[in-house]
Amino acid sequence: MLTSLALIFLVGLSMAAICQKLKLPRIIGMLVTGVVLGPYVLDLLDSSILGISSELRQMALIIILLKAGLSLNLADLKRVGRPAVMMSCVPASFEILAVVLFAAYLLGVSRIEAAVMGAVLGAVSPAVVVPRMVQLIDARYGTGKSVPQLIMAGASCDDIFVIVLFTTFVSMAQGGQVHILDFLNIPVSIVLGIALGILAGCGLSMFFETAYAHKHCVRNSMKVIVVLGVSFLLMAIETWLKNIVAVSGLLAVMSMACALKIKSVDFVSKRLSEKFGKLWLAAEVILFVLVGAAVDIRYTLEAGLAAVALIVLALAFRAMGVLVCLIKTKLTWKERLFCVIAYWPKATVQAAIGSVPLAMGLSCGPIVLSVAVLAILITAPLGAMGIDLTYKKLLVRESVNEADVITSGKCVSQ
Repeated sequence: MLTSLALIFLVGLSMAAICQKLKLPRIIGMLVTGVVLGPYVLDLLDSSILGISSELRQMALIIILLKAGLSLNLADLKRVGRPAVMMSCVPASFEILAVVLFAAYLLGVSRIEAAVMGAVLGAVSPAVVVPRMVQLIDARYGTGKSVPQLIMAGASCDDIFVIVLFTTFVSMAQGGQVHILDFLNIPVSIVLGIALGILAGCGLSMFFETAYAHKHCVRNSMKVIVVLGVSFLLMAIETWLKNIVAVSGLLAVMSMACALKIKSVDFVSKRLSEKFGKLWLAAEVILFVLVGAAVDIRYTLEAGLAAVALIVLALAFRAMGVLVCLIKTKLTWKERLFCVIAYWPKATVQAAIGSVPLAMGLSCGPIVLSVAVLAILITAPLGAMGIDLTYKKLLVRESVNEADVITSGKCVSQ
């Protein structure tokens, strides 16, 4: 396992640096590293690492969501309002509709099999999108109209909507019964996740304040460990309650970070955000290299040009969905175009559920996995490059006010 971790970090960082020198997004180097080192090419990664790959990817996602929550300005998010809610479901619905309409003709699958495929393809990747939106918030690009906040909020909820639909469509493809209660899981999961996160965030804030009041100045490094521990517990609660009620663990984690930001003193949330940003440097490599390792490039040869055409059509419908969400907003056409580009990337969800239909013995399993793999290879680099190369041209950078500079004489431990 230690050899595998060494390869993941050293080769992953080296490939990321090479891509950066070539003016390409670092994610491309990490994804390529995972594909090459993974079990389907050189097979240099230990099976023990691959066995806990999903858990490691989830831990990395938790770190960036904590960073995102601590960077998120809820006043900006409240100002966004309706479009943020629509972005969590409308673009994915448009993309699923496109796959249902065209997959039968291009790939010869049935309508319900096309719906399963559409649900696999419909999720945007928070692993690609969220860290970039956090960077834009820190650099103040688009924050005047809350563009990064809008995209980040939509991308965080988008996966929940799509995974619930995926579960429903798979049940239908197996000949099972689908109830209206299955669809009610979507809002229930969102509401309970947010409520649980707020409760945890307020509890942590009270704990830190109580410790400070009793002259126990908890070091920020220790706070990071405590916050991480509670985050893992929130994700575990999602699993524990899976058969009872739907709860979004990822939304709970992000909501907890937002509650901490609101309830804590400014310099505390700022220091925590900085520390999680440093943790993300290592988590990013693990996340994207392991996503790449989950990609079986053999399936891309089976998919062919018809699958590429389907992905392009689905992205076109998704773009229309994004534009529908932005109707009657004050965004310029450049900012709307950026929102469309930012909603392209696919990676984590496709890597996680793309093989499920095949494992369940569905006849559409091989082609669903083929299209999912191809979607990752096309849209993850394309979306990442699109965001990185266009944000300076399409978004307005806000000036920094003196009020934004945080100063405090209180205890600030490292």
